[in-house]
Amino acid sequence: MAGGDDTHEDSGALTERQAERMLADMNEVIRAGEEMRKLRAEVIKLFVDLGWTQDKIAELADMSQPAVSKQVTKYKSGDRPPPLETHLDQRDPPWLEGRLWGLAEAVSEALDETARCTRHVNALGRGRKRFTPQSVDELRRLVEEDLRRHQARLPGSHRDTYDEIARRLDIPADVTVTGSASARRALAHAIQRDQLGN
Repeated sequence: MAGGDDTHEDSGALTERQAERMLADMNEVIRAGEEMRKLRAEVIKLFVDLGWTQDKIAELADMSQPAVSKQVTKYKSGDRPPPLETHLDQRDPPWLEGRLWGLAEAVSEALDETARCTRHVNALGRGRKRFTPQSVDELRRLVEEDLRRHQARLPGSHRDTYDEIARRLDIPADVTVTGSASARRALAHAIQRDQLGN
């Protein structure tokens, strides 16, 4: 029977390639969800270390207080790392990557999401793109292009912030820090966004 494969595709059934792509996309979303749950647990522990009450964290995270307590009690008191510093002037790569992510998000919003970096920012926010040296380089190129093309529409503080982050990423500091890379990125992202907003 000539054209059997075409008949299969015309019948409305999925091809093997379509099914593979569909399942790969689902796996990516599931993996991102698992990573976000781990990150949320780390951030909850971080907030406790910074002195936030479990009730306040539960309210902000839209979780029950017992669920927050469960995350916190996974630590034995002696296992808690020293509290993280929360100032922007830190030089480890995850911190700088978080700052770059926060800046890129601010650029995207300022340009009504028409910025070249918008798709990359959205993929990072949804956990569909990971922080790798290649993805960070790509984000840097996109942000730099947006800053160059839309100089008149963006505050000068955006360019200054980018220049500082880029210089430090180019010459990584050999520093010892506390907290996981993902928690440090998330914290730096939030602090950078807040600083640019002010």
